[in-house]
Amino acid sequence: MMHVLKSDCPGGSLRTAALALSILVSGACTDADRLGPTTEATATTTSASPAAAVAPGIVFASSRMSPSQLNSVHTGVWAPSTPSAVLSYLSQVRAKGGRAVIVLVGDGVPRNGDNTFNLALWKSALDRYRGINFNSYISDGTLVAHRLMDEPHFESRWGNKVVPQAVVEEAAKYSKQLWPTLPTMVSSPPNWLAAAPVTYTHLDAGLAMFRSKTSSTPSRWVAQQAARAKEKGLGMFAGLNVLDGGDGSSGWRGTQPRTWQMSAKEVRSYGSALLAESRVCGFFMWRYASEYYNRADVKSAMADLSGLARNHARTPCRQ
Repeated sequence: MMHVLKSDCPGGSLRTAALALSILVSGACTDADRLGPTTEATATTTSASPAAAVAPGIVFASSRMSPSQLNSVHTGVWAPSTPSAVLSYLSQVRAKGGRAVIVLVGDGVPRNGDNTFNLALWKSALDRYRGINFNSYISDGTLVAHRLMDEPHFESRWGNKVVPQAVVEEAAKYSKQLWPTLPTMVSSPPNWLAAAPVTYTHLDAGLAMFRSKTSSTPSRWVAQQAARAKEKGLGMFAGLNVLDGGDGSSGWRGTQPRTWQMSAKEVRSYGSALLAESRVCGFFMWRYASEYYNRADVKSAMADLSGLARNHARTPCRQ
């Protein structure tokens, strides 16, 4: 999941409006506005045991990390699962005192033959989890949100056609019919979500993920995203595309052509700017890779950012 979103890309996330992470009412964003490659999501029916103490502040999470890797620095996971395994997975997260954004439907499932999004198929895929009781994980803070879909604003992910903001809201509505208290979020920036005349009553939050191509000033960019989220009454996750969002100063090649991993200096600088924004309700990095995460300088930078997340006011993702 993750390239980043420009506040001025061409494209198209009060409880009574819309959220966004990009720009035009309908239309597509440029490659600089991507969150990144998608991790396929796949997650039963009983409640789990009492919760371990959930970490203070806001979650500091990465995709492709396992519950066993949660620690004092990495306090959360961005977690695909399966119907038979989701409660066991959340139990493991809880036992580590961690938090999770859960991915219940993989992006490869709800599609038409031309690769465009199919809401009916998406609902059918989500129905596999019907009857699963997430209440204890929601109430104790283990389960932070349900991520509905990845980058609906980026047309090349969806058969060269964006998933309209109104469809995103309809997906959120269906999720709330199954789990009324489970916050909903989508991997799209508030400026894109806010660009359409949609009233978001069921979608709770978007994702403002930064990389160096997004803006020369991360502080200004995240402030713009926060303002757009506020206009629409939406919460906002923020984060970094650490594997593909660097400016080249690290000299470490990214996972995509012509991309660079972030240097430790970039991680610390960009992340500090994002975490200074009071509206941020969670911090997410794309994605865990052992060689990168185990670098001593990167580990130090991430520990610093985790401290900022721990000291951040606990901001609700449901506004």
